[in-house]
Amino acid sequence: MIDAAPKVSQPTRDEPIVYVVDDDINIRESLRLLFRSVSLRAELFTSANEFLRRKPPPVPSCLVLDVRLPGLDGFELHNRLAEAGIHIPIIFMTAHGDIPMSVRAMKAGAVDFITKPFRDQDLLEAVTAAINRDRIRLAAEGARLALKKRFDSLTARERQIMALVSNGLMNKQVAAEMGLKEITVKIHRMHLMKKMHAKSVADLVKMAQSLGMSLAEPS
Repeated sequence: MIDAAPKVSQPTRDEPIVYVVDDDINIRESLRLLFRSVSLRAELFTSANEFLRRKPPPVPSCLVLDVRLPGLDGFELHNRLAEAGIHIPIIFMTAHGDIPMSVRAMKAGAVDFITKPFRDQDLLEAVTAAINRDRIRLAAEGARLALKKRFDSLTARERQIMALVSNGLMNKQVAAEMGLKEITVKIHRMHLMKKMHAKSVADLVKMAQSLGMSLAEPS
């Protein structure tokens, strides 16, 4: 029996995906049915290399990954994903699990470690937790990208003023630092606050910290 080719149709917005990588067709098919029973979309892969050829869309997801695979094993796949900056939550599973292996899996970044045979409920709970974790990660990444886009819309002078204001300087001090009139600083500050959607200086400081801007240590 041969698996059908993995579907590559794009999921609807925010529709989660469970990726399964296991060389045992019986495991793959049983997991497909299990996830379908709770209305979870599953994509199945026979090897790590096959999964690496799939570019995951930016939707909440997790990877249910067999440790022992032909070619690249589960740990090697995890390393490849980390090197590529793909931070999908991983649930490792194996029929040969022991304590040292489970510790290694968790240190490698797994969110859970399941030993075959496993209870369906245990796996579903692990997958639900992993998808929720990924949903939070994607939301945070989206917020960071939106913040970076707003920052990129600032002029060079507005960015400089933002840095100085975030470091606690008053308008008069900023004006002296930059060789500008105080009214000019006030106008630029008003514009940058509006562009950044900052309601207060405290908001601006938090944004500067999120953007990795260098802030002076409080005295």
